[in-house]
Formats: sequence, C-alpha cells, structure tokens
Amino acid sequence: MVTLSEASIAQRAAGGTTPFRHTDMEQPVPAQSAATPITQLDTPALLLDRATMDRNIARMRDKIASLGVALRPHVKTVKCLEAIERIAPGRGAVTVSTLREAEELAAAGYRDILYAVGITPQKVPRVQALRRRGVDLKVIVDNHEVAAAVCAGGFDTSDPIPTLIEIDTDGHRAGVRPDDAALLGTIAGGIGGALRLGGLLTHAGGSYECRSIEALKASAAQERDGIARAAAILRETGHRLDIISIGSTPSVLFSENMTGVTEARAGVFAFFDLVMAGIGVCTPQDIALSVLATVISAQADRGRILVDAGWMAMSRDRGTARQPIDQGYGMVCDLHGTPYPDLIMIDANQEHGVLGLRSGSAAAFPDLHVGDQVRILPNHACATASQHDAYQVTDEARGAIMHVWPRFGGW
Repeated sequence: MVTLSEASIAQRAAGGTTPFRHTDMEQPVPAQSAATPITQLDTPALLLDRATMDRNIARMRDKIASLGVALRPHVKTVKCLEAIERIAPGRGAVTVSTLREAEELAAAGYRDILYAVGITPQKVPRVQALRRRGVDLKVIVDNHEVAAAVCAGGFDTSDPIPTLIEIDTDGHRAGVRPDDAALLGTIAGGIGGALRLGGLLTHAGGSYECRSIEALKASAAQERDGIARAAAILRETGHRLDIISIGSTPSVLFSENMTGVTEARAGVFAFFDLVMAGIGVCTPQDIALSVLATVISAQADRGRILVDAGWMAMSRDRGTARQPIDQGYGMVCDLHGTPYPDLIMIDANQEHGVLGLRSGSAAAFPDLHVGDQVRILPNHACATASQHDAYQVTDEARGAIMHVWPRFGGW
C-alpha cells in the first residue's frame, strides 16, 4: 500500500508549497520472486503498461528525429519523475503547465523548463526563485497588459526572464493572430524590465477536432506556417527570436515539415487516450493507461453493471462526446486489455461507474459477475491520471504489478 507520510499530509493541510518528494511516499516492498498480481490490487487503481508507454515514446522520438527538431515533452500528463525520465532522458528540456511541476523538476535536477501557461505578476517571484537556483525557466505571454504589469511590478531586473509570445494559429485558445503585425510589435516592444523576448510559441489545439489523416496533416502545416509568418514579421523589425516552439501530439506526429521550428512540444503521446484514438492518432491498443475496477453489482435484466470506479477515478471528461464514436466515460476491457464489444461506462457517479452497451449496439451483454474485474480506458489521460496518487506499473506478460510510481500534483 502506498501512503502519504504524516509530515507530508501536515504540510499540505497547512497550505505549504514544498515540492512533493519521493520520500513522501512509502515505496512498495522490492519485488522478490513474485510480483503483486493485478487481481490483488485494491480498486479502483491506475494501471500503467510500461511496455506500451515505451513503444509510444519510441514512436514520437522516431518522428522527431525525422523532422530534425528538438523535443521538449510536456509533463502535464505523466506528472511522475520515473515517467518523465523516460520522455526526457538525461534531465532534458521539458514543458510544464504549473509552477509546482517546475519546482518538482528543478528539485530533481531539470534545468531547461518552459512554463507554457500565460504568466501573471503574482507568479513572477516563484519564477525568479527558480532561476536563482540555476533553472533556465521560460514563460509566455499573449497580450501587452500582462507584459506591462510585470514590467511595472518592481521585480528584480538583473536576470530578465526569457519570454515567448504565444501565437494563435488555429483560433483554438490563447494567442495573437500570426498576421497581426501591430499587436505583435506592441507586445514585443513592451517586453522589458524583468522580462526579455525569447521567441514564439503556438499550440495546435484545433488538431483535436480533426477527423481524418488529411485534416491532421493540414492542421500541422497550418501551425508551422502560422508561427513562421509571425516570426518573419518580428524579425523584419529587428527582434531576435531564439526559440520557435510548436506542438500538440497530433500535429507533431502528422507534421511533414518543421522548417524554421526549433522545438516541438507534446505530452499525451506517452500514454495516449480515447480522444487520440478517436481522431486517428493511435488505436485503443496503444493506450498505456487504464483504471482497474471491480464489479459490485451485475444487473443484466436492466442492461447495466456497476463498478467501484466512478468519476473520482475516471474524471468527468467527456471528450469523445464530440466525436463520431462516443465512448461515454471510458471503454471497458477485460483484464488482458481486450475491449468488450460496445461496452462503455455510460454514466458515472462519484464512486459508482455504470457500464452498459452503447446506444444501438447489437453486441451480446457481457457475462460479468460480482467480484470480476475490468480495465477501463480513459477519454483523457491527463484528467484520469490526475485523480490518482500513483501508477501501478504492470508487466503485462506476467499479469503483475512490478513497480509503484508516485505522481505529484498541485499548482
């Protein structure tokens, strides 16, 4: 059993921000002649198939090598030092979505970190504290107001923070339109004081809405072309841009040209999930993450099965609801990871998951009984993983848990 130490619990209860450490979790007894059978785990439990994860990582690295750019993987999906070492070996460059992630990685020896959520003035002291520890932490902005507020904030200006301007290449989320020369110039010209211009960044979030390989390739091309236009505008007016950073898992894996790009960011590629499978980036067999659950009530006459994994174990994410095939709250598989035909989690309460056949299915209702166990593939790997404290790392050939890898969280 993996538990938080009393000191760690007290620290968190007091609102402390000390980074989460491996010593905060009791590691399992080292494997002896036999590992823990999966069927002996308390449920719900978060299972990680390491062999599948490693294949996914190799696929991304092969693609990156063919494109001739650097990979700056995003750690927001895995949030686990053992897994991060696999996606960024040798304490390589990484992307984070929270300053807590940056603090965890700095404590573990990572020095090249990009914080890819817009900076705000109250976070600057934490950024500067990490930089004083030798961490090359970079931040992003997408508007003049934030840059001006930081510059006017009275912060130390002896070590200006490298700052990337976020470019919106597909209308998905944050960022400056790549052809808005006036706004680009205003933001770039206003970066000073505690900040210095370091480059550009974009995220092709619209790629998650693609429905064909051709659309994925077009999204990747639009991302590269858009940031290239923005870079040309700023360079023509004398601005130096050291970093041109693009990325999402779909756009990187389906890119055919990254000319002018210095680095690519992606995160969910290590685990994949049903949203990625739904847009054709992977197959369900490539999904390394699943939630182990136990049947607590079998109601064949009502066409449903209840398990002890609700939205607290799976998350409320319904990302596949917008796709041609709605996977409910997750796709249900047997203990070997083979999907039951058309069986999904059709509803989720806090600690109860309701399994049933998808609407219109002609598949036979599975013969599952109280005490049987199933594995449920997640819609959104980041959201599901965040519901758990640790990964139960499996050896699929042996049907056993070989390691427990603790996760960290917080902001």
